[in-house]
Amino acid sequence: MKKFVNDPENFVPDFMAGIAAANPDLLEAIPEHQLIKRRNVDASKVAIVQGSGSGHEPAHVMAVGPGMLTAACQGPVFAAPPVDACYETIKSVATDAGVLVLVNNYQGDRMAWDMATELAEAEGIKVKQFHINDDVAVQDSLYTVGRRGVAGNFFVMKACGAASENGASLDEVLAIAEKVNNNVRTMGVALTSCIPPAKGDPIFEIGDDEMEVGVGIHGEPGRERAKITSADEITETLYEAVQTDLPFESGDRVALMINGLGGTPPAELYVIYNKAAQLAAETGLTVARNYVGEYCTSLEMAGASLTMLKLDDELEKLLAAPAETATRIF
Repeated sequence: MKKFVNDPENFVPDFMAGIAAANPDLLEAIPEHQLIKRRNVDASKVAIVQGSGSGHEPAHVMAVGPGMLTAACQGPVFAAPPVDACYETIKSVATDAGVLVLVNNYQGDRMAWDMATELAEAEGIKVKQFHINDDVAVQDSLYTVGRRGVAGNFFVMKACGAASENGASLDEVLAIAEKVNNNVRTMGVALTSCIPPAKGDPIFEIGDDEMEVGVGIHGEPGRERAKITSADEITETLYEAVQTDLPFESGDRVALMINGLGGTPPAELYVIYNKAAQLAAETGLTVARNYVGEYCTSLEMAGASLTMLKLDDELEKLLAAPAETATRIF
């Protein structure tokens, strides 16, 4: 295993300290709870928090900033954050307008945030929760009951963050989360496994001529293990699974995202985008906004996911709103 790592047990604190050090005017780190928050929190606006296992960067701590998350905490690689970290994250940014907790649909995350939310409510904090489940690949997985929350999470964060900046109430921001989640779908494919620093070994084995279709962002099995084929054929598989699930229909305006899973060069992501855009046009869809890059990764896994969000005027405006985060890509 070759990685830029000091002590594997300190991998998460080390990279989080680096994020804070690179953005001293924007972000504040609270190391004892592995959380990062905005330096300036507007008490009159809804705070939006999230947190999950590490290894998916830039989700979630690199999505903190005006127009996006107010705070986020991290657990170990591919493991939910502890309850106390979730609770302290809510408490650290609780505002008069309330706190919306966004939770990707994984059992560990849901348990931790459920308990943290109860603790916050017991202290009189106004807080609500929403679960994101955009992955169409499988109904249940090793980590979930129901569909998984994957790269579509970005659109929920972005739209909710913009709504909060516009002064929306807690109920109104929650309604935006529901609207985005109801209209966004994702499916991914992996060409390789990845190696968590503390483990030192690949999380699953896959042949040089194989791909995992519908893989989860923790390496969970997808729909099938298949022989690798051309980029266009892979894109067709991803697109059909996403487009037919909602379904997206001729005349729809959409946001189209090709998300890298950590080890895929940008050039290859644009090869996928080129075919996806062609397929969208053939389906009668108008790609009003496009996103190509890394938004929700799985360490250094080679692979990609395709996400589409059905848009209306409200969502287009929210996605176009300005945001400032550590990554500058949102």
